[in-house]
Amino acid sequence: MEEKEIVRTNTNHPADTNGDGKVSKEEHNMYLEFKRKELEDNDAMRDAQRRMAWFAMFGMLLYPFAVVLASVSGVDQAAQILGDMAATYFVSVAAIVAAFFGTQAYANK
Repeated sequence: MEEKEIVRTNTNHPADTNGDGKVSKEEHNMYLEFKRKELEDNDAMRDAQRRMAWFAMFGMLLYPFAVVLASVSGVDQAAQILGDMAATYFVSVAAIVAAFFGTQAYANK
């Protein structure tokens, strides 16, 4: 015969959803599923942040080539506009990358 209760608790256990002080198999399975989903979501969030940071860093590296390419191709107005936007672009992208690495360093401590 399968036992319905797993744990009797005097304190509020996170898996005890109905508050009766007992964690049943169903509550335990539901709690494990919730924790598994939470870990998957956190992993997906970290992957998305990592891709965003790498995309931003590659953009910082490729931006000067866009200015040179516009200048070489004879579109001097575009090269001028790209050059004028460079300061704002680099500060913004550097802030994104710094925020990513800062949160990673903080989370690892």
